[in-house]
Amino acid sequence: MGTTEKTANAPVPLAEQRRRHLPAGAAFGWLSAGWRDLWRNPLPSLLYGFAVFLISVAVVWCLFHMELDYILFPALAGFMVVGPLMAIGLYRKSRDLEEGTPTSLSRMIFVKAESGGQVWYTGAILCLLMLVWMRAAVIIYALFVGLRPFPGLDHVVAMLFGTPEGLGMLVVGTAVGGLFAAFSFAISTFAIPMLLAEKTDAFTAMGTSISLVFRNLPVMLTWGGIVLILTLIGIATGLVGLIVIFPLLGHGTWHSYRAVR
Repeated sequence: MGTTEKTANAPVPLAEQRRRHLPAGAAFGWLSAGWRDLWRNPLPSLLYGFAVFLISVAVVWCLFHMELDYILFPALAGFMVVGPLMAIGLYRKSRDLEEGTPTSLSRMIFVKAESGGQVWYTGAILCLLMLVWMRAAVIIYALFVGLRPFPGLDHVVAMLFGTPEGLGMLVVGTAVGGLFAAFSFAISTFAIPMLLAEKTDAFTAMGTSISLVFRNLPVMLTWGGIVLILTLIGIATGLVGLIVIFPLLGHGTWHSYRAVR
């Protein structure tokens, strides 16, 4: 009897506290909740998405103008690394909707996080991670192709799928990029919402985010797949689709944080 009571009263390990046992399908509920938030006072969210679209177009134009088109694909992949930081205004709107606070574009742009400057410190780390990934992509290209210049977007598909070097580069680049994407997803998907809503420091938030992701792996893999597919759709539409897709994913990410945290 005494042993049973002692076991019942034993503190629950922190790792187990962070295990929510959510089914994989719960991720689609977050997406649905994000869709509802998007269309509750939709103008600020759509303007926010339009701003992300303009920034993305400007970055792509600069890459071509500076003859850096060879890092276009790594740059587009790196978009997913810094995306959680760019979505902080969307988290703000979803939180305001929860609290019954009037939403506005100004509140989404001029965000005051509970953690203060720690959120921007985390953003700097994410930007550094993106730069490391882009440098790694250039090194992978050099290892397989050597010093030959980039063939241009018109011929890149033929090079990737029609030559042994291209296929090798595609396989290795995808594997390395996947590792970068998985790590950035784990450290940021809950860290930025957490820093917005809670008074904590950047490293605690990132460490907690990693723990929450890996303790709830089935649902987080599903959510990560949804984010990847919708982001690819946004890119495939010439970035125009990001006007709706980016706010949708931003609002959905806030609901994932609320469900898992």
